[in-house]
Amino acid sequence: MEYVAWNLEVELMKQSSCSVQLVNKTEKYIAFKVKTTNPKKYCVRPNSGIVLPGSTCNVTVTMQAQKAAPPEQCRDKFLIQSVVAPDGATYKDITPEMFNKMDGRVVEEFKLRVIYIPANPPSPIPEGSEEGTPPRAFVHENGNKNSSFEDVSRSLEETKEKSSEAWSAISKLTDEKSSALQQNHTLRQELELMRKEISRNRAGSFSLSFVLLVGLLGVLIGYLVKRA
Repeated sequence: MEYVAWNLEVELMKQSSCSVQLVNKTEKYIAFKVKTTNPKKYCVRPNSGIVLPGSTCNVTVTMQAQKAAPPEQCRDKFLIQSVVAPDGATYKDITPEMFNKMDGRVVEEFKLRVIYIPANPPSPIPEGSEEGTPPRAFVHENGNKNSSFEDVSRSLEETKEKSSEAWSAISKLTDEKSSALQQNHTLRQELELMRKEISRNRAGSFSLSFVLLVGLLGVLIGYLVKRA
């Protein structure tokens, strides 16, 4: 029985899955069982079964969603055990005793080590680099690309641009506020002048009416005196 290696792509806050293909090139029924050192972290479906002669079986391994980036060197491992089963055997015929190395029973074992692969790996060639121009990031002797300096520089530039834009917006708002206060003060002065003018007009109209009334009373009294 042969086992095909698998790679597990890791993306934060999402479940990661991959398939393990079991190939039976013999003319016998083969029973298999999959174990892991971290059963709470991984879900294996199916974790046991029967592979018919000359056929294959796909086993899906799902890693639970991770809240933090896993370590670069993972210590999790899987163990695949296989043993010859009786002809016509089914899933229900599988028992734990079948995988015990007793009574001369041959149990084949294959260990798989978990290797994490980023879901979106960076491009090995920096974008925008042209012949004759230095790349944006540099590579160490071990082949790992280090772009920390570039990231820090870009972050500082973006911070400066955002700070400049913020100060421009604050200055503009301050000028608009000062202009609004000045217009409000001017309107209040004009309103006060209008009130004074209306008060003066009312006072002048009252004095003229009073003079006319006194004059009419004087004429009336004089007319009455003459008749008497």
